[in-house]
Amino acid sequence: MQYDFYKNPLFRAYAEIENGRLRMKTGGIASPFMKKAVSGNFSIFEGEKPAKVEGGRLIYSTWMPPIPGPGFDRLVRSQLLAMFGKMVPDQVTISITEDCPNNCIHCALPDTKNRSKLAPETVKAAIDQVLEMGTTFVIFDGGEPLTYPGLENLIRYVDPEKAITGMFTSGVGLTEERARSLKAAGLYSLTVSFDSAFEEKHDYVRGREGVFKSAVSAVKNGLAAGLLVNIYVVLSRDNVNELDEIYALAAGLGVHELSFYEIVPTGRWMEHATEILTPKDLRKFDDFVARAREKEGPRVFAIPQVMRTTGCMAGRKWLHITPEGNILPCACIPIPYGNVHTDKIQDVWKKIRRDTAYNAKSCLMRDPEFREKYLKLSD
Repeated sequence: MQYDFYKNPLFRAYAEIENGRLRMKTGGIASPFMKKAVSGNFSIFEGEKPAKVEGGRLIYSTWMPPIPGPGFDRLVRSQLLAMFGKMVPDQVTISITEDCPNNCIHCALPDTKNRSKLAPETVKAAIDQVLEMGTTFVIFDGGEPLTYPGLENLIRYVDPEKAITGMFTSGVGLTEERARSLKAAGLYSLTVSFDSAFEEKHDYVRGREGVFKSAVSAVKNGLAAGLLVNIYVVLSRDNVNELDEIYALAAGLGVHELSFYEIVPTGRWMEHATEILTPKDLRKFDDFVARAREKEGPRVFAIPQVMRTTGCMAGRKWLHITPEGNILPCACIPIPYGNVHTDKIQDVWKKIRRDTAYNAKSCLMRDPEFREKYLKLSD
């Protein structure tokens, strides 16, 4: 079967699945000219294992709208605009609440102790604005978003013709009934965080006993409810030696995707800025990814590898809103460029885009010079 990524009278870009892997192809009289122009975009998909195939839909990743579909069409348009220098915040994360039963040692939120949360009407206004801008993935985050009253109403508010919805959670509070409720509200993907394949170690990082069991239950309940389920791992020097065990855990639970993000010196981890991954650690990770892609099991989304191709996505493809309403280039950069209570998000986005820092080739918060210059200015 063929899955159209883009199609017009002159050019067609599509995928076929061969031996469980995507093969990107082009057609049409403009193909010889366009193929080179889109080769960089194709490289992300070529040879990859999709997260799921159901009926006539290809779900390449839990982070991306299904193909075909109106959300994916919007994403393609945003990529075409990016080729001409017009960036759109494809992925917007909204931390709706600071409430959380855990005390994670790597939490990106600063220790404000205010337990702030965004009012439902404020969140809905933000959703209206980012969808108008072209966003195709709205993620509800925290704190722990499951503690937010009316979460389902916010999920339901996102127009599925324009964007998919996701939720980041520790899993605490995600019962079978709640998982079904979230699915009924229209939640597209559930992302459950794991810091280790081992219960005691995971609970230590989360600052509380029992969180590992809650995370495992959340995954099972999400799958039973029919949600796309992704396991999210913040890759650090503490867990880079248990990659195979983490994959075995994800495969055993039957999730659709296993995503890795490299730890960033921000929030509570700021004082550990020197403890980021070494070149040796990253080579170990690359070796794991190569091996995992040949295994039967969940798709691996290696964000550190993707960013080597795309560059830092903060303020280019990502945007983040805090429980206080501050608008940040991403969740890891604690530099407010505006606030949803006083500013239009599109105006703030333009302000960020005028800052040439947000065209970086690698993660800005791992750059000591950036932290020294920008974090001082934001104090």
